[in-house]
Amino acid sequence: MTDFRGAIEAYIRREAKPVEKFGHQPRLYALTLRIGEELDYDDDIVFAAAWLHDLGVFHGHRPEDAESLARWDNTAYAMQRAPDVLREAGFPTEKTDAVVEAIRTHQPHANPATIEGIVLRDADILEQLGAIGAMRTLCKIGRDTRFATFTDAAASLKKAIETLPPAIRLDTTRALAAPRILALQLFLSALASEAQPELF
Repeated sequence: MTDFRGAIEAYIRREAKPVEKFGHQPRLYALTLRIGEELDYDDDIVFAAAWLHDLGVFHGHRPEDAESLARWDNTAYAMQRAPDVLREAGFPTEKTDAVVEAIRTHQPHANPATIEGIVLRDADILEQLGAIGAMRTLCKIGRDTRFATFTDAAASLKKAIETLPPAIRLDTTRALAAPRILALQLFLSALASEAQPELF
């Protein structure tokens, strides 16, 4: 049997740039296992989608100039590239379309219709909350056009607290989200207290 999981992981390890972006994939997949523990779903599909969904955010895959990057659809890119990567890894071809569909609906504004898509999307929401959510945002300050300043990053984290918890679909995810929400709220509260009179 082909070790497609090892091949997919090795591919993402090579392609994930900056290097810290590699950590999101194994963390995300581990979260899907916790969320889906009591659910009946195809773990091969979720595994592949979790590892490939962010391919379009890696340097070397996305545009580098600011104007093109502002218009870039990283999800569409991942959907386009995933079938070739899966084929080269020896992934079961009959499951490829389901992987692409899970990638298509992984973002919080999407509305997945498959259980695999729901599990992936809920896990990706968790990754944007708590200490991990804060770290993932703060490390982009000064190198991502969306986060030129501390103020930009703080505004993004505040928006996450307001908009992401209501988007969660599964009760298991809500339970996992509770301590992450609290941690992020405490962080933002401390930030507001320490940032007088101006965060910048």
